[in-house]
Amino acid sequence: MMQAPELRLRFAPSPNGRLHLGHAYSALLNARIARTLGGKLLLRIEDIDLGRARPEFVAGILADLDWLGLRFDGPIRHQSEHFADYAAARDALAARDLIYPCFCSRGQIAAEVAARQARGAPVLRDPDGAPLYPGTCRALSADARRARIGQGEPHTWRLDMPAALRTLADPLLIRRFSPDDGAEETVSADPARWGDAVIVRRDVPTSYHLSVVCDDAVQGITHVVRGQDLEAATDLHALLQHLLHRPMPAYHHHGLIRAEDGEKLAKSKGSESLADLRARGVTAEDVRARLGFSRLC
Repeated sequence: MMQAPELRLRFAPSPNGRLHLGHAYSALLNARIARTLGGKLLLRIEDIDLGRARPEFVAGILADLDWLGLRFDGPIRHQSEHFADYAAARDALAARDLIYPCFCSRGQIAAEVAARQARGAPVLRDPDGAPLYPGTCRALSADARRARIGQGEPHTWRLDMPAALRTLADPLLIRRFSPDDGAEETVSADPARWGDAVIVRRDVPTSYHLSVVCDDAVQGITHVVRGQDLEAATDLHALLQHLLHRPMPAYHHHGLIRAEDGEKLAKSKGSESLADLRARGVTAEDVRARLGFSRLC
């Protein structure tokens, strides 16, 4: 008989600031589920944003997680050490004409969207509220693309959504699991609502979407536990897993910890960090109890 794969989860913060209560909740929940279901918990540092990631933030993350009493299995994976892996995935998609270079600036895209609105044309938006890319560069010829790249023109790489969807012989499904007993169900994915999403950024040979799909496969992640703010992105990740022939983890998207005004906590909004709480005398036990994890995970 074939042995079931080892259950593996991951906590994957970005070192562009200090962790806050929302991160603590996600990390503690991952630890609880790993313990409940008899799996391992890995740590990944998602530091592809070289302009914002800093060594002191990595050190701060490790200190905060240690303060919370969390322990992780295996080596830490740093995304910034694996750009070659992501470039190989990009090249595999490009070889099948599933992505294309886009030379449009944000200003040009905004102008095109505004012009469409002025003509009375409907403007579709992705789940994050941004207007869908109008497909300006999708129609460029292969020769025009090569010439512009050869001239060093800055560009992103976008998923050719219509071409990607044509590779699906069956409806795309996402596996969801219960954090209590691991029971699974499948739900339909709708990646088309993301349009021709950016798969490779201008500044680095990857994106959040491409990196997490590659990393989850390399690390053997079987179960992904993350916030509801990333639930819609799972549709896009499921499509990339299909296109790159990567295994699909089961997903659970938990509720978000919010500030008193109802807004989600965020580093960019200056939400109080775990380091700030610690500095004013709050203990790890206080934090765990506040978040519903009285027992150490």
